[in-house]
Amino acid sequence: MRGCQEVTTEELEELIQGAQESDSLEFKGAMGWEVGLIKDILAMANVQDGGRIVIGIEDETLERQGMTPEQLDSFIPDTMMDRVGVFADPHVSFSVDKVPDASGLYFVVITVAPFEKTPVICAKDGGARNELQAGALYYRSKTGRPKSARVSDANDMRDIIERAAIQTMRHFQNLGLEAKAVEAAAPPGPSALAAKMAEIFDKELGGL
Repeated sequence: MRGCQEVTTEELEELIQGAQESDSLEFKGAMGWEVGLIKDILAMANVQDGGRIVIGIEDETLERQGMTPEQLDSFIPDTMMDRVGVFADPHVSFSVDKVPDASGLYFVVITVAPFEKTPVICAKDGGARNELQAGALYYRSKTGRPKSARVSDANDMRDIIERAAIQTMRHFQNLGLEAKAVEAAAPPGPSALAAKMAEIFDKELGGL
């Protein structure tokens, strides 16, 4: 899945033409931005390769509704990121596109990136209907009808744990490759190498 590149009309048509909801694709009826969407974003971040939420399509009939200018204007990326950031631990990366289909109806497409190393946990209670619970791990299960919900199945939890282990292993492999490159490029002497390695790990730890 692409990260934060802009979604085109052609890609939107590919997403919704004859498509069904899946663990990585969710349809929502026409609506303005609301806190209730945060649970869906957290759940998508825990899916392999992330996913997309397309707003403006009735999720039962898959009828294209499109969105009003007022609804579109309510989706302000910076505001959304601030609101999601309060509930997401660790941070969730996502982009927001307002895209017309071939007939000129407008939709919002939220593209959510998968977690990098550790699964995303809900950091606090909240939500419009108290649907967000501190400590909850939200996911889109591959069994039954896809929906954003708290993990309650051993298979879903196993999927998340296995992917987190793989992501962590890749992360440390990349660190090892970077360390070798630093060693090759560093000036002679152990002090210079140690200083450069300390810089790398300080960056990893966020300056703690």
